[in-house]
Amino acid sequence: MRPGRLGVGVIGAGRVGAVLGAALRAVGHSVVGVSAISEQSRDRAAALLPGVPLLEPAEIVERCELVLLAVPDDDLVPLVQGLADLDHWQTGQIVLHTSGRHGIAALAPAAARGAVCLAVHPVLAFTGMSLDLTRLTGAMVAVTAPAAFLPIAHALVVEMGAEPVVLTEDEFPVVGEILARVREDTDRTTRRALRRLADQHVEDPARFAGPLVRAVLENALAAGPERPPTDLTDQESDPD
Repeated sequence: MRPGRLGVGVIGAGRVGAVLGAALRAVGHSVVGVSAISEQSRDRAAALLPGVPLLEPAEIVERCELVLLAVPDDDLVPLVQGLADLDHWQTGQIVLHTSGRHGIAALAPAAARGAVCLAVHPVLAFTGMSLDLTRLTGAMVAVTAPAAFLPIAHALVVEMGAEPVVLTEDEFPVVGEILARVREDTDRTTRRALRRLADQHVEDPARFAGPLVRAVLENALAAGPERPPTDLTDQESDPD
């Protein structure tokens, strides 16, 4: 392992954790262990982090300099508190969570024991497959941390090929909620439209509607937040 590289442990081999672990491994950090409960998570860990042993969360915290917490939002606070109650967190250990719902307050029990706490939320819709590593390159990542620790968060994000966007502790969960709504609403609306097109016997609904969906999203992004939504109901009404 090169100088400056960290021993990394991944708690939660879901779509996000396994990918970020693989991204850190690709730049020379050593992934010491991964925690995976479901069979799907174990398969994902084997695919993206081959050769990395499956360990219990407590064992990962004891062994690792950087602990990546990529667990469901509802599980984060109880997990951090439980590990604190067992006195597993270590002074100087970097603890990073990926939840968009929580800022660094969720890591308070670890911080109280001297851990370096970071909240890092990639602005991506993860698939849990290797293609996410390519998508991570150049992606935006929301970050919040105490001012003294922001350079560490910045360095880790940049190492993974992404671009950090620093938010305050109050802004972080609000932005996370907005992003979650965008992801859920876009996915739900698109899937509903594809089902309805299929009901009308449209062959290959995704190919049929894909150019429209992509154009609408690209136009909205290009227009920015100040421009009112475009009325697409009458495309013939615009003057030549």
